[in-house]
Amino acid sequence: MKNVSVADYISIGAETDTTQAFQSAIDDCFLNGGGTVEVPKGEYPIGGIRLRSNVSLLLRSGARLLGSRNPEDYCILLKDGVEPIEDALRQQPKWRFSLTAEDFVWNKNPASRWNNGLIRAFRARNVTIKGEEGSLIDGMDCFDEQGEENYRGPHCISMHDCSNINIEGIHIQNSSNWAVALFNSQDIRVSDIRVIGGHDGVHLTTCDGAYIKDCSFFTGDDCVAGIDNIDVNVSNCELNTACSAFRIGGTHIHVSNCRMYGPARFLFRGSLSAEEKRLGKPSKSNTAHRYNMLSAFTYYADFSRQIRLRPGDITFTDCTVENVDRFIHYNYSGNEPWQRNKPLKDMRFERITVNGLKMPLTIYGDRDETVSCAITDCTFSIDSIDIPLIHLCNCAELTLKNVVVKGLGGAPLIKRWSKEGCVHLENLRYDRDEGVLIADTDEPFICKPI
Repeated sequence: MKNVSVADYISIGAETDTTQAFQSAIDDCFLNGGGTVEVPKGEYPIGGIRLRSNVSLLLRSGARLLGSRNPEDYCILLKDGVEPIEDALRQQPKWRFSLTAEDFVWNKNPASRWNNGLIRAFRARNVTIKGEEGSLIDGMDCFDEQGEENYRGPHCISMHDCSNINIEGIHIQNSSNWAVALFNSQDIRVSDIRVIGGHDGVHLTTCDGAYIKDCSFFTGDDCVAGIDNIDVNVSNCELNTACSAFRIGGTHIHVSNCRMYGPARFLFRGSLSAEEKRLGKPSKSNTAHRYNMLSAFTYYADFSRQIRLRPGDITFTDCTVENVDRFIHYNYSGNEPWQRNKPLKDMRFERITVNGLKMPLTIYGDRDETVSCAITDCTFSIDSIDIPLIHLCNCAELTLKNVVVKGLGGAPLIKRWSKEGCVHLENLRYDRDEGVLIADTDEPFICKPI
């Protein structure tokens, strides 16, 4: 085991290439059985670096990693000679808008340009990234015209096929794609991180055993996202976004004691003009910037991965939600590009308070594999005129127990497009004396994708 300081590698001849100094320090630790690479106070402009097994990266207070604005500086896996990748991974499929499994080649190759990151790990075990208060990882909004949507650059942290991952105390800002992107990995702990601006906060894909706690997300895109995950626990987090607090799918996804609220502190970067994306700087004169929070929970199941289990057991408990367009957005009607893979089996919401709700809860399951939903001990305050609380279709069982609804107006509690299944109402309270609780309709169901 060996503990080193990046400063020593800069002082012995890497003054003109800070990236190489970081990589040399990491490689030295790795080749000596592991250890800690300490980053002292200071500013460090770097491109992509590769973290390796049994190595910890420790950012001391005042240490600031500043990502390169040149996307060509992040192809570390293609250049690595210490743990070279096989030739099959060297092909570089280009990003394209994807709806089918065949379209997601760019996403599935760990060495692809789209998977680049400021800090990379591949087939690594026992890796840690830890930051003291006052440390920073800044993605610098790196622009890449070959990247996703022809402007997104590398992730800030990108890990594939890793296990025993610990990310703690890190402050990440201006990530040009996802702040923390984890794929095909297990035993993950993310705690006390703060994500400012950029795109998704933590995005998990085919990950098992993830714990996210005591984090703050102020993002332009989804705070916590991902598909095909098993056993994910999120607790005691603050989530502020211009998209969804959670856009997630998987099995055994449990969220507790979280605060989700809008409007967003940072804009949705998709609303930037082409010139703003290139420069990485929003213009104050652009009135098209979007800050509204779309949903607290949006189901996510695209074809970027073959989903291993039918998603289900998604639970939210003891949370607060403020100023959100939608609370639940499960739309398996077919018009939602990111909800067309395996349908959701069941979800449960307990002891949730929602204020400033602007659109109905959407619960639209698959016709053949219907969904079940239980909402208990919850309060909803509607901030729109005469909208139902719930839009419902293809639901095997809906339970509302000890639910308070404020601002329902003249709308029905539930507007239903299919009569199959059961609706259980127990101790329901709402602020009008009479009216239709459940309105059945034969009109086409239209739910605008988000």
